[in-house]
Order: sequence, then C-alpha cells, then structure tokens
Amino acid sequence: MRGLKPLTPAGARRRTEALLLALTVGITALGHASAGLALNGALPVDLAAFTAGMSLLALVAHLGVRRFAAYADPLVLPLALLLTGLGLVLLHRLDHAYVEQFGGDAYAPGQLLWTVVGVAACLLVLALLRDHRRLQRFIYLPMAAALALLAAPAFSPADTYGAKRWIVVGGMSVQPGEFVKIMIAVFFAGYLVVHREALALTGRRFLGMRLPPMRRLGPIATVWILSLLVLVFERDLGTSLIFFGVFVVMLYVATERTGWIVCGLVMAAGGAFAVGSTEPHVKARVAAWLDPLSYYREQPPPGVTSDQAAQALFGFGSGGMSGTGLGRGHPELIKFAGRSDFILTTVGEELGLAGVMAVLLLYALLVQRGLRMALGARDPFGKLLAVGLSAALALQVFVVAGGVTGLIPLTGKALPFLAKGGSSLLANWIMVALLLRISDGAERQREAGRRRPAAAAARPAYARPPGPGGAGPLTQRASGARRGRGAGGAGREEQHEPAARHEQPARPGGPG
Repeated sequence: MRGLKPLTPAGARRRTEALLLALTVGITALGHASAGLALNGALPVDLAAFTAGMSLLALVAHLGVRRFAAYADPLVLPLALLLTGLGLVLLHRLDHAYVEQFGGDAYAPGQLLWTVVGVAACLLVLALLRDHRRLQRFIYLPMAAALALLAAPAFSPADTYGAKRWIVVGGMSVQPGEFVKIMIAVFFAGYLVVHREALALTGRRFLGMRLPPMRRLGPIATVWILSLLVLVFERDLGTSLIFFGVFVVMLYVATERTGWIVCGLVMAAGGAFAVGSTEPHVKARVAAWLDPLSYYREQPPPGVTSDQAAQALFGFGSGGMSGTGLGRGHPELIKFAGRSDFILTTVGEELGLAGVMAVLLLYALLVQRGLRMALGARDPFGKLLAVGLSAALALQVFVVAGGVTGLIPLTGKALPFLAKGGSSLLANWIMVALLLRISDGAERQREAGRRRPAAAAARPAYARPPGPGGAGPLTQRASGARRGRGAGGAGREEQHEPAARHEQPARPGGPG
C-alpha cells in the first residue's frame, strides 16, 4: 500500500514482541479464570484487576525495551513474562488450598509486588547499562561480592528445613545464592577471556581425549573446593551444583576441550559422594531419593522426616497425560514446599504431562534464545556471558525438576519465575535484562555491518571517496577538460578522447 513504509529490523522485532505479549496476557488471564471457576464455581472477583495489571506490566516492559534495547530478541521478554504470569496463577490457586487447609497468609499478592519490582529492575539495568562490555572492567568486584554472599548464610542463624540459604536483612529473608549465579557468570566470562589461551593447552591423552595438564587445574580445583565448602557448611546442594556446573560449561565453551568436561564430572561425582556419605542432611536427601516410600515404614531411615518425594510422585501419577484440571487437584498434600520447588508437582497433577512438557519447553526456548545470543555476539565476553547466564538457568531448572521427579536428590532450589520468592524473581529478571542487552548489542553490530556495503553500493559515483590518485574518475575528467579549454587547444570532441590515443609506444631498446 502507498504511504506505508516497510518496518525496520528493530520495528519488526518489537512488533513481534508486542503480539507475543498480548498472547501472554490472554493465556494468564484464561488460566486465572479457569482456576477460579474450578475452585469457587464463578469467575474470580479480581479477574479484571489481574488482567489489567498484567496488561500494564507487559506494556511498560515493552515500551522500556523499545526505548533502551530496540534490537533485542523479541522472544525473551514474552517468555519471561509468561512464566511469571503462570507462576502468579499457580500461587493464587495454591493460596486457596493452603489457607483453607493450614491457615496462614497468601503469597500471591506479595509475588505480584515482587514481579513489579523485578520488571522495574530489568528496565533499570537496560537504562543504565548501555553496553554489556562495561562489565568486563569490573570482573573482580562481582566475584568478591559473590564470595561474600556465598559465605553469608553460613554465619546467619536462619536455618530453614536443614539448609542454610537465607540471610535476614531489614526483617526480610534474602536468598543470596540467586544473585551469586549472575555474579559468577560475569566473573567467569571476564576471567576466561583473558586466560583461555593458557587453559586451552592439552596434556596427555587418555581414552581418546586430551586431558588438561596438571598445572592448569588450579582454577577448576579452586571452584570445586568452594562448591564443596558451600555444600558442607551450608548444606545447599543446589547452589553448589549450579556454581560448579556453570564454571565447567563456560570453561568448555572458552577452550573447546572435552577434557575439562571429564575432569569436572569426575570432581563433581567424587565431591558429591564424599559429602553425601558424611553430611547428615545431604545423606538424608540421598536416602529419600533412593527410596521415596521409605517414610511410610515403621522405622524410616535416619533423617527421612517428610513424605514430600513420595507425594510428588503420587501427584504426577494422578495427573496422567492431561491432568485433573486447574484447581481440581490436591497440591496441599506436599505441605510446606508446595509453593517453592514442588510447584512443578501442581503443574503435573492438574495440567498433566502435557502441562509439564509445555513449561519445560518454555524454559528450553528461553535457554535456546540465550545460546543464540552467544552465537550472534561479536565480542568474546558477550559470548561467554550469554552462555554462562543460559547455563545457570538451565542447571537450576534441571536440579529442581530433576529433584521433584526423582531423577536426582532434592536440592531445595526455587523453580525460576514460577515459585514464590522475591530473591529468585528479582535475580531472574536481572538475568533477563543482561540477555536483552547482549542481544541488542549483537543485532546492532550486525545491522551496522549490513548497512555499510549497501550504503557504499548505493552512493553515486561523484560522491564516492577519491581513489589512490587523490581524485575520482569524474573529477579527473572534468579537470582535464578545464585544462584543455584553458590552453586554447582541443575542441569539445578532443576533450573526451582517451589519454591512451596520445601516448607513444615505448621503444624496446634505449636511446642510441
């Protein structure tokens, strides 16, 4: 149609994002209405307010990304908001069951407030951090803060359900491990950019693989020892696995040496076996993992004091393929952890295997977009940072989903975006901001590279830069013509004759 200009690459991306955000708001509103109909037989009284709040949140986030990161990936923000919205729907549904069964306070209003704070933090990071490469100048500062945050729970009196993950700040409980995963990704990215040549050296061959030399095992040994200290003194299996796993993944991507993966797996397995055989809390979780039904015996194994693992399997089994329906299950049987890591059990029971696979695919798509950003980034720091953030998200989803489904022992970590917890939600939205910034920078550089050849090809000949002789061909022709007229010599036809016509062929021999 006349008068309509084609969309720019940035405009096309933001239009796609706006359409997906509208779909996100519709899905979350439909889920909230469905849960209300199942629980009370009528639409929720706050359905209009919930829909308006999600719409306003999506609009503000979209306008902020359009203003500060116009070239960013169009799927990251809708995926993050969809997972957050589904978490709000599930928490509202779980509040109804838990308050009715056990009393206490509802968590959904507080989670909605933390969602607003998380989105605001995401936009603030995009507004202040205009280039992700600035983080490379301060890599040791995040690592120092990460070490301090990792050690803080060990000295805190807050000990919840056997693990030390929280610190109390101003009357609020904060989980430092959620922010540590971002800080260590920043540090490891900057460290590996500088030292990847030395770490890429190989040693002896073993089983067809080149293992790293012993003198280069210092960094991975240091990180391994730190992760073991977290596991021993804080009994936090999830943070320990994520901390060590992110470093091994980033080390492999930086050096492309399979030997680092082998060393990391061997060290992780050895450390987990040693700590799991001696530390009582970790040992009890391993026992519950090996035999979830042991709680129902007359004499359960030492440390097995909850039937959560068994109830989670019962919930997945009763859900079947399509689930019992949102609001028609019994997630309160999980007891205290049903709104944190065991929130995936509610998905499996009420939405079935189809719902669990849909949620896991949303996480997988978000991780895939992060890895795609790593491939598109032009700078090594941006590549490694995108890989580290994506690996942290993937590992956290794995340890939570694997623990709930019985694949690995329970870790107690919160499922990103879905589970309750302000620390987890805020940290994950900051991670989204960094991924958006990396994507925006990569696409801007790619678009600038596309425009240069097109601009040079479309430039008129008289506007092109002069050649090696100092002037362009038309300038030389015009100046030659002016010189001819000024000398009073050749006419119009002679001015345009090629110069080669007046040149005499060189003699093969010299004079004489």
